[in-house]
Amino acid sequence: MTSQQYAVVVPVKPPARGKSRLVGLDDDRRRALAAAFALDTVTACLACAQVAEVLVVTDDAAFSAQLAALGCAAIPDGVTGDLNASLAQAAAESGRRWPGLQPVAICADLPALVPADLTAALSRVVPDTPCFVADADGIGTTLYTAPLRLFEPRFGVESRAAHLDLDATEIEGKLPTLRRDVDDLVDLDAARALGLGRHTAALV
Repeated sequence: MTSQQYAVVVPVKPPARGKSRLVGLDDDRRRALAAAFALDTVTACLACAQVAEVLVVTDDAAFSAQLAALGCAAIPDGVTGDLNASLAQAAAESGRRWPGLQPVAICADLPALVPADLTAALSRVVPDTPCFVADADGIGTTLYTAPLRLFEPRFGVESRAAHLDLDATEIEGKLPTLRRDVDDLVDLDAARALGLGRHTAALV
């Protein structure tokens, strides 16, 4: 297992705008779930032994304070509308704050995430090499990490292929709770089968 320590950067849309594909729920419930997903994701990251710091990027000031109360740092999103640019900015800020830590970007919609899966993934990171974890569908990406000078995430449509095209190394293994991002109610059912974090479980 690598001894590298990490600074996780988590991009969080303001809950009022997040999870629009949770069709069939009223706006209040959708907002509450989007917030719960992020809270459970951050909680799991903070409990991972290889994660020394967590930096949340969000433009929702009130929610930023709620996330910070968990024990992470929070900054406003300086590049709204461009996820990868936001992550690059956050990685640069993490490098300024914690120069000994390698940045790792993690999606904020992993409500079933357990620290053991994150630890397992980080233990398989190849030193000095961009690495990523694909989502449960094998199309998207839930985690990306690289030394700051090589940090070029490509989250978005078909991001697994985009990361492979940049010669990033795919991290293998089951890692079910790390791969299970939630975009719609079918995904939420799958996450519930794995076991939800306490914030999401209280709503589902």
